[in-house]
Amino acid sequence: MLRRMSAHRVQLGDCLELLPAIDTGSADLVYLDPPYNTGSERIGTERGKGASRYPDRWPDVRAYLAFMRPRLEQIHRVLRASGSILLHCDWRTSHHLRLLLDDVFGADRFVNHLVWSYGLGGSSPRRFARKHDDILFYARGANHYFLPPRVPATSARLRGQSKKATDVLAIPSINNMAAERTGYPTQKPVALLRLLVEACCPPGGLVIDPFCGSGTTLAAAIETGRRALGMDINPDALRIATERLAMTGELRH
Repeated sequence: MLRRMSAHRVQLGDCLELLPAIDTGSADLVYLDPPYNTGSERIGTERGKGASRYPDRWPDVRAYLAFMRPRLEQIHRVLRASGSILLHCDWRTSHHLRLLLDDVFGADRFVNHLVWSYGLGGSSPRRFARKHDDILFYARGANHYFLPPRVPATSARLRGQSKKATDVLAIPSINNMAAERTGYPTQKPVALLRLLVEACCPPGGLVIDPFCGSGTTLAAAIETGRRALGMDINPDALRIATERLAMTGELRH
């Protein structure tokens, strides 16, 4: 039973097929960074191993939401009453997904619309530069777990001290020379996931990432003393995540 899982695990397959095997009410946090429906193929480059890629296109937004709904319903089922979901998305679908989460979780279970401000990226002469992603935070029940994270204070008065984080998380994206970089497309920085996991999952709790990609969520969970379960339909993702986490000595397939 995954509720008693002591080792961390990554599984190959569609999360819609894998999530039903998880006990109802067994997860403390589900973080997911699913495809964004960009209309293209996402391609990354691993050092010395060529390209990692996955398709990221649906015929229209209705088809995309039809893909997301049953997966969100399964996530709702596996969460504990004190559990939460963090859905990472961007400007293309965040407004649609928020309405979908209102429907699946209930509008009264909305907690935060987080903004991850990453700074890097291009600019345009036709619009303001897009420099953030959205993370939609919903609770499973009325009394969800939350430990307010603290970040370095920026004012002169509080120099050298910390303050409670706001709903805007200013954490740099991964640069091309970063040691943590795997080359997998859309890899998120472990600093972002560490903050989210510590805030939304109790120590020793179970964190599930149904679209685990390069395994950043799982790495953050392990580093902070949580249990980790990752799923991905992409063999490249499973290989990278497995290699990344094998050093823990607890990884199971």
